[in-house]
Amino acid sequence: MASKKGKAKPKAGGSSISKNKKARHDYFIEEEFEAGLALEGWEVKSLREGRTQLKESYVIVRHGELWLFGCHLAPLKSASTHKSTDPTRTRKLLLHKREISQLIGSVERKGYTVVPLELYWNKGRAKLRIGLAKGKKQHDKRADLKAKDWERESRRLIKDLGHRG
Repeated sequence: MASKKGKAKPKAGGSSISKNKKARHDYFIEEEFEAGLALEGWEVKSLREGRTQLKESYVIVRHGELWLFGCHLAPLKSASTHKSTDPTRTRKLLLHKREISQLIGSVERKGYTVVPLELYWNKGRAKLRIGLAKGKKQHDKRADLKAKDWERESRRLIKDLGHRG
């Protein structure tokens, strides 16, 4: 019998599909949640092709449920002609009831907002990582940029010192 060691099962389409890099720039992320998505067949195919954008999207609360609004999923050219595709339709997020009530409570009472962070595959299913976030002020954004620049500069200096010595 042949051993199957070293042969990892390939992930469906890779791990990450799309990231919302601007979210971490504009918000302090307090807590993260994993949510499922209610998708149509053509949307899943579009995700497998990597034709999605989270940049302008956000999460809204409506009737005790969470909805992803503004996420753009480009329809495939080979999509069915009898099905009308809306690339920016509102998609329902699937979470546990206690997670939904925790998020809604934080949004309504504490002034938090819920932002989409990353769209990825988990065991062949599309998942959305959402974050409970507080908005950053302009001076907070400047401080973060300054810290990132200093970190990059210090790594460069350490690298240069290592090559000289």
